[in-house]
Order: sequence, then structure tokens, then C-alpha cells
Amino acid sequence: QVQLVESGGGSVQAGGSLRLSCKANGYTYRRECMGWFRQAPGKEREAVATIYSGGGVTYYADSVKGRFTISRDNAKDTAYLQMNSLKPEDTAMYYCVAGNSGICNRYWGRGTQVTVSS
Repeated sequence: QVQLVESGGGSVQAGGSLRLSCKANGYTYRRECMGWFRQAPGKEREAVATIYSGGGVTYYADSVKGRFTISRDNAKDTAYLQMNSLKPEDTAMYYCVAGNSGICNRYWGRGTQVTVSS
């Protein structure tokens, strides 16, 4: 089993920045991939960014490319999402995910709220 705990959410004005953290525990091989999904009110959950344990393979949703950066510190069992130039449309609950064998969202955290005001 893998447990994921997010932190770093909050409220910020448009153009501001936030850094989300996700502390993981559990079997390392089960969290080869870590990432972030988000869900805004009335919308479906969407993948925001993912990263593999080697750090060399990443994915970003088109809507966040150039503004968000995902990283991980394997020694600290933690993944990060640096969010810059935030927009009101980035307002959502952000969930940390982890997994392996091609399924990055096998495990989910409880989420952290990000609110961006205009």
C-alpha cells in the first residue's frame, strides 16, 4: 500500500505562485511514477503533471506547460509541483497520485485546495 499526503495549497491572486508537496510512504516500487491531478467544481478530474522516479520522463497538461514544474526528491520520498503565473482557471482541488506499471494514478492522496482570485 502507498499513502500520500499533500500540503502547500492555499489562496493566491492571479499571477502568483504556490508550491505543492506530496509526501509518500509505502513500497517504493509501487510509486515509480508520481504526479498531480486536479478537479475543479463541476468538472472532471484531469492530469496536470507526472514524473518517473528517474526524473527524466515528465508529462504536463497543455494548460500548464511553461507555468508549472514537477519534480521529486526520492531521498525524501516527496514530489513537488511548483506553480507560477497562476490563473483563476487553475482553481481546483489538487490530488497527489502515485503508481507503477504504466498506471500513475493507482494511489491517491486526499487533496489540497488551490484558489486563485482575479
